[in-house]
Amino acid sequence: MANPSRLRAAALTTSAALLAALLGGCGDGAGNGDLTAQRLDWKDCPAPSTAQGGGGAPSPLPDGAQWQCATMRAPLDWSRPKGDTIGIALIRARASGDPGTRIGSLIFNFGGPGGSGVTTLPAFGQDYATLNTRYDLVSFDPRGVGRSVPVECQSDAQLDQYFQQDATPDDRAEQAQLVDRTKEFNADCEKHSEKILPHVRTTDAARDMDLMRQVLGDRKLHYFGISYGTELGGVYAHLFPRRVGRMTLDAVVDPTKDPEQSALGQAQGFQLALDNFARDCTSKVEECPVGDTPQDVKNRIATLLRDLDRKPIPGSFPRQLTETAAINGIAQALYSKDFWEYLTEGLQQAYEGDGRILMLLSDSMNGRSENGEYSNITPANIAINCSDEKPRYTADEIRRKLPQFRAVSPLFGDFLAWSMLSCTDWAVPGAAVHPDVSAPGAAPVLVVGNTGDPATPYEGAKKMVEALGKGVGVELTYKGQGHGAYDSKNKCVQSAVNGYLLDGKVPKAGTVCS
Repeated sequence: MANPSRLRAAALTTSAALLAALLGGCGDGAGNGDLTAQRLDWKDCPAPSTAQGGGGAPSPLPDGAQWQCATMRAPLDWSRPKGDTIGIALIRARASGDPGTRIGSLIFNFGGPGGSGVTTLPAFGQDYATLNTRYDLVSFDPRGVGRSVPVECQSDAQLDQYFQQDATPDDRAEQAQLVDRTKEFNADCEKHSEKILPHVRTTDAARDMDLMRQVLGDRKLHYFGISYGTELGGVYAHLFPRRVGRMTLDAVVDPTKDPEQSALGQAQGFQLALDNFARDCTSKVEECPVGDTPQDVKNRIATLLRDLDRKPIPGSFPRQLTETAAINGIAQALYSKDFWEYLTEGLQQAYEGDGRILMLLSDSMNGRSENGEYSNITPANIAINCSDEKPRYTADEIRRKLPQFRAVSPLFGDFLAWSMLSCTDWAVPGAAVHPDVSAPGAAPVLVVGNTGDPATPYEGAKKMVEALGKGVGVELTYKGQGHGAYDSKNKCVQSAVNGYLLDGKVPKAGTVCS
């Protein structure tokens, strides 16, 4: 199974209004020339492709500004820069303020890995209106994602079955079945995407961003990375420290952890978010409809999951809500405090035998549209993670680790432990145990951590600051809930981030917003 906690909230990648960019497939490399001298052909954006999540073309920004899309050519293999090329899909909104105050381009990556920046940026563009006054807002589909040579693995019907499988096996027979289905999925990825799979590492995407910087005409890279986008930003800073401009990393991935440590930390993070949800629900004046006390809320959820493991309930016809889908839906709702009301309603329905809301939340996490078509967020997520991460885990190893996972999260422990099987028999070896983000000599990087973040636990911000190196990372803490800080619309956080990106004012290290 794809690890849902490694995916950026689907509210940012699959369930919002979306758009697209133009791209070509692999070229023959003849007459490749100097790719830094290419001129981008910006045009009105078409409706997004299925791989990007579908939907309609992007609406103009509130001030009437139109989104434009283009395709940048990049080497398929960065070790052979004069060889075959691929198209990287881009989107932009030109700076809205006085041209004389324009700083340059501000490049966004919203995470995943596997999320389409071309669909996400316009869906949330109005949230960055202040930054748009002095920057062209720019995002892209990283290689392997959306319209940038998307990794393809299985059909929509096969993916329906893939996401219905039991991802929390109870015995050796179920464990063997999970291993077999994981191998089958991964073999299909190799069959359908063999040419791109060796070239979707984060280091490849970072090199694409530096080419993007040059093609866009910027001397330095100004960047806003969220969730996995913080890892990409850190890797860029390591590879090109002298080219770092104003960089903000929000919802920070801990760059020092291996996949097992990351999964364990995420289990703990989602458990914390569930605890906070339960306390919030039961502390209100009106009666909490899903439990009388925080522990009662969690006990009832645990009972629901055990019941679903034995007998699923109707979900989105003809599919049923399984234990796996329910866990996935609960995790999706914990990404944002704005979703807690849907979690409450979904749990109420499920207790009455109706799994539709939890199924819709799970579908959103998995990139499934209402018409049953899947974006490629899950195949891309697995492909990038498995290319980046060297460790490969067996069922026996995971079985031995279950007590530790269950200790930090009775609800999410098994699910996140077994998710470490996702790279079993992957066609491409992993690059490293964890990314290198050391960036001596780089400009200050603003690192924003949220104390209640379920997917990228708060401790990762401090680890990123330390790993970037002395005098580079500057930590800002937000005492809040949900995945990320800037999009919480907290005025203190936004003032600090805007002040840095717009005016170069570096906040005092250790600043706390609440």
